Amino acid sequence: MAVRASLNLTRTSFSHEAAINWFPGHMAKGLKQMRDQMRTIDLIIETRDARIPLSSINMEFERLVGSKDRLIVYNKADLAPIEIQRTVQEEMAKRQQRAIFTDTNKSVSQILDVAVDIARRDPVKYPQFSIMVVGMPNVGKSSLINALRRTGVNRGKAASTGAKPGVTRAVSSKIRVFDKPPVYLLDTPGVMMPHIPDTMTAIKVALTGGIKDNIADESVLADYLLFRLNRLDNINCCQTLGIERPTDDINELVDMLARKIGALRHGGEIDTDKTLQFFLKAFRQGRFGRVCLDDLDEGAVDDFFKSSLLEPPMSKNQGQKAKRAAQRLRSLERAKAKGLI
Repeated sequence: MAVRASLNLTRTSFSHEAAINWFPGHMAKGLKQMRDQMRTIDLIIETRDARIPLSSINMEFERLVGSKDRLIVYNKADLAPIEIQRTVQEEMAKRQQRAIFTDTNKSVSQILDVAVDIARRDPVKYPQFSIMVVGMPNVGKSSLINALRRTGVNRGKAASTGAKPGVTRAVSSKIRVFDKPPVYLLDTPGVMMPHIPDTMTAIKVALTGGIKDNIADESVLADYLLFRLNRLDNINCCQTLGIERPTDDINELVDMLARKIGALRHGGEIDTDKTLQFFLKAFRQGRFGRVCLDDLDEGAVDDFFKSSLLEPPMSKNQGQKAKRAAQRLRSLERAKAKGLI
């Protein structure tokens, strides 16, 4: 019997009002560097996270890429349900985007095949073929580049990797990944949207490691993760954590889990931070099985693209600037009407 039904786990929605945004200076600089390099690039590889196939889409790249050839690579496919792959590929195809799935240990050769095939079709046009790899933070761009280099030229690590977002902070020099024809890659810093209008999208990105935990609030991330796992009837959660029963209450989960893993301070006080970090890490390591955090029914996908392609709502700071500009304009018009200027 489903976990929700058997234990009356009744939450049917999740809400969080506070905005979650992270766009430090190196991201703005990275975007500019990407634009400056774009005329030298033959193919864009946009890397997304298979666990959040919609939420890891950065609309900044839609404006950046323009008419360039693009291949969408859903990385970390070993952490997402296999059955979502066809749905995602079909939905992306409707929007003229070719999508493939990889986990950087398997299937990377098909990425090289795409580039090599384009280059060989017109060797005069492509004496050397240049690829730019873009994506949000921590989607595995650098790991993908290392896997492509290993597969294409049998050489070792060329790009720095790490489990936390923000390891790559500038556009790299060219990295050779194939010899005949010569194919080169440019690694780029993970770039967020300057403003994420939808809080649930931001939470999902943070849950998969794209936004630093201290910015997103670990308690919010853990609460949403618990909600989502219960909505998915994920029975692996209790078994993996070794807790005695499912719950829909994050405080109850923390209490049970802290005692199980020994996250207790002197006097038996629960170490909440340590417990939340343990829970989030277990998810990120795939210990709860293959999980997709996005809804992928046809209506949800259509709604996502309709809302994302609209002009995004202004951030609070942008709104204040627009208000001040409007006030200055009105003052100028009044002064002109009075003949003062």
